Amino acid sequence: MIKKYYKLKRKDIALVQFIIEGYGEMATVTTIDPQAAIIRISIIPDFLSEMNDLIGYLKDKYKMEEINWPVN
Repeated sequence: MIKKYYKLKRKDIALVQFIIEGYGEMATVTTIDPQAAIIRISIIPDFLSEMNDLIGYLKDKYKMEEINWPVN
């Protein structure tokens, strides 16, 4: 699995998760820190291109910011 971490608005976590997981078994979303609104998107490598396109759209629409996690 390819893991990417994002910070977004707390109110958007469930919606982003619903959208990504609606694409079948290409990726899963886990809330890492609900207070800080950090999610992890675990992507199956075969679907990386498709998920990158979707994530690019979601980043613009929901102001998602890719972050390094865990923070050392």
